[in-house]
Amino acid sequence: MPDGALVKLLEDLLSESVREATAREAAAFDEAVPPGTPVILFGAGNLGRRTLHGLRRLGTPPIAFADNSQRLWGTQIEGVPVLAPADAVAHFPSAAFIVTIWTGEGWDKMGQRCAQLLGLGCSRVIPFGLLFWKHPDIFLPHYAMDLPHLVLEDAETVRAVFDLWEDEASRREYVEQVRWRLHHDFDSLPDPVKTEIYFPDDIFLTRDDEVFVDCGAFDGDTLRRFLHHRDGQFKQILAFEPDPNNFRKLEQYVASLPSQQSELIELHQTAVGARREIVRFDAMGNEASFVGQGSMEVQSIPLDEVCQGLAPTYLKMDTEGSEPDALQGARKVIGMHVPALAICSYHRQDHLWRVPTLIRASSDQYCYFLRPQLLDVWDLVCYAVPRSRLSN
Repeated sequence: MPDGALVKLLEDLLSESVREATAREAAAFDEAVPPGTPVILFGAGNLGRRTLHGLRRLGTPPIAFADNSQRLWGTQIEGVPVLAPADAVAHFPSAAFIVTIWTGEGWDKMGQRCAQLLGLGCSRVIPFGLLFWKHPDIFLPHYAMDLPHLVLEDAETVRAVFDLWEDEASRREYVEQVRWRLHHDFDSLPDPVKTEIYFPDDIFLTRDDEVFVDCGAFDGDTLRRFLHHRDGQFKQILAFEPDPNNFRKLEQYVASLPSQQSELIELHQTAVGARREIVRFDAMGNEASFVGQGSMEVQSIPLDEVCQGLAPTYLKMDTEGSEPDALQGARKVIGMHVPALAICSYHRQDHLWRVPTLIRASSDQYCYFLRPQLLDVWDLVCYAVPRSRLSN
């Protein structure tokens, strides 16, 4: 789509008033699902169970789950029966089906999930977002899903960030991501790119002298990719992971490496943030552990402090929502050394425009690219690269 058409589309999306969007988000679910209509949740995974808990709080529990997993058919989840989709439609033809499948591990698109139910004869199929808009105090925010009117309140920043993107693919992705945040429109989202996450050779290349800083190192998954990508050649690595279970796995992985590599890797069992402080942490023992809630307390440190005397050349952040704080704590590092950056931008609605805005405030030496690495909004990464490091 030419830039002129993208600019017009963005302006059309942002022309809605905050008042109009607020009214739309409040009414959308009831317009699609008349009050009193029985509800079935299509998808009995984490999102389905979260939706179940919310509906029970509202006093309107679903009558059933429908799920494609045969091993769940005929079972119950917290007292709610799980049916095969065809059986659910046949037994409850007047029910509304709310699609509660939305995961980074998904192999199909939201439109395909809806089409499956419509093909079985279901008359009312809606994605989960309309329900979440109606009851934001219970369901929102949920990753990049939040109320549409909040986008419009940031309209000037949304417009300004459009001009930062270096190529048409990034500008198109950005506009469609804005559309999704405003209208829960999955169908217009571009397909994921084919390049490996954090190592997009079409944008920039890693180097033998790379000083790589991995924020949100999990169990070493990105380090594995990095070492494979570099064929084991690098100058230094710093890796940060606050979750105790994840950190043990990270230590075990690094200990398994040849000594000439492991001796160059420095591990920190801390979070990264805007300042040195103790923060609440939800230690889930997986890639979804995050700062801000939970029963654990962990140390958070700014990269500007820990990287004194170090000149990072590549900085990656996947910190489950705390990326803006981590960027604020790395302003000196970014301004002084201008490392290549790969910053996840999908954990909150406004990270789409807030992440590049924060990077721009630290340095004006970057070219910006936006790449979807998975389907349906997941693993959206903002790559900020010094022009001297661009692939072409």
